Amino acid sequence: MAVRTTWTVTHSPCGHEVEHNLSDRPADRRAGFARWLSGRTCTNCWKASRTGDTLGREAWLAARRAAEQAAATEWAEQFDMPPLDGPERALEWGERSRHQLVTTAYTALVVEGTWDDADWAALEEKIRAVTRAGWWIDQRDADGVDVPELLDAAGDDDRGTENPYQ
Repeated sequence: MAVRTTWTVTHSPCGHEVEHNLSDRPADRRAGFARWLSGRTCTNCWKASRTGDTLGREAWLAARRAAEQAAATEWAEQFDMPPLDGPERALEWGERSRHQLVTTAYTALVVEGTWDDADWAALEEKIRAVTRAGWWIDQRDADGVDVPELLDAAGDDDRGTENPYQ
């Protein structure tokens, strides 16, 4: 006798009874999945609750980006970080990426690591030297402990120049 593929599940949060085709799951996992589904709202109720949000996904994302940008701007002012260079649409993303990567590096190297203030001050100078927004965007997924090596590998075109006429 074959294990059934269609399960009638009563979703306890909303009380709806729905037929679920579980044929895409291995036979030995269907009953457990049906039990798990019974503790969740049905698909229609779940979708209705998502569209009823006062903040849609795009609005939520815009609010989050604005908060991240404000934190990055405040951090850059507090630690005297230079403005980044690059295309207009990359500047804010680069600032957020730099902020997140540098704070992660500080936590990994100083707070949790063995670096002292002098070591960090030397690294901060290297951080200030890299002003190309694209470089910071490219490094956004790097580990904090890798920042010193990444900064050493940064090319001359990633570094700013003190000559305003160049």
